[in-house]
Amino acid sequence: MSELEGKTALVTGGASGIGLAAATLFAAEGAEVFITGRRQSELDAAAASIGATAIRGDISDLDDLDAIAARIGASAGRLDVLFANAGGGDMLAPITELRPDSFDYVFGTNVRGTVFTVQKMLPLMPDGSSIVVTGSTSASRGNPGFGTYSASKAAVRQFARIWAAELAPRSIRVNVLVPGPTDTPGLRSIAGDEVFVPALLSQMAATTPLRRVADPAEIAQAALFLASARSSFMTGSQLFADGGEVQVFPAA
Repeated sequence: MSELEGKTALVTGGASGIGLAAATLFAAEGAEVFITGRRQSELDAAAASIGATAIRGDISDLDDLDAIAARIGASAGRLDVLFANAGGGDMLAPITELRPDSFDYVFGTNVRGTVFTVQKMLPLMPDGSSIVVTGSTSASRGNPGFGTYSASKAAVRQFARIWAAELAPRSIRVNVLVPGPTDTPGLRSIAGDEVFVPALLSQMAATTPLRRVADPAEIAQAALFLASARSSFMTGSQLFADGGEVQVFPAA
C-alpha cells in the first residue's frame, strides 16, 4: 500500500523547488494533493504535471488562507497532511543596515504566514493528522547578515514545539524539516545571474561533509517520512536533511 493512500495533503509553496518535489511524491504515494503559491502560471503548470489541485494564494494574507481552507473543505472535506513549506527571505543585511520593510516582509511570510496557515487549516484536520513545517539550518547558526531570516526560522521551530504539545491530545503530530543547501530556483536566485550559479552551488556544497547540494527529491523523501505513519512516534522534532551541514560543522 502507498504511504499516503486515501489521504489529503496541502503543500504551500508547492509550485517549485522542495514544495513541488514533495507534492509530486505525495501524489505518487496516493494522496489527493493541493498546492498553493502566488504565481498562477507556475501553479497551473505544476498541478498539471503531478495531478494536483492548484489554489492561488499568499500565506501572509488571511483572506487568501480562508479561501484556501474553504476550497479544500468543499472539495475534500478534510486535510490529513499539511506541509507548511512556503517562505522566503529578502535582502540579507547586518543589523546596521536592516530596514523595517524587509523585516516585516520576512516575518510576515515566514512566521505570521506559517502560524496562520496552521491555524486556518486545523479545523479541517482529523485526529492523527500530520503537520510538517519547513525550517532552516540558518536557525542553528550565527551567519552575519542572516539575522532576520534566521530569527524567523527559529521562531517557527519554537512554535512547532508548542503546537506539538497543544495538539498532542488529538494525536496530531508537528515536526520541523530542516533542509540543507538544495538546488532550487530560490537558491539559484541568490547568485543574481545564471553565470554565477555554478560557483554558488560549489560554495554551498563545500559547507556539507557530503560535498554536494541536495536534489529537491531527496528533501521530499524526508517530508514524506514526517507526513506518513512511518514517523508515528515523532512530534516536536527537527529532522535535519542537511548533508551534515549543521551536525558535523565541516570546514568550509
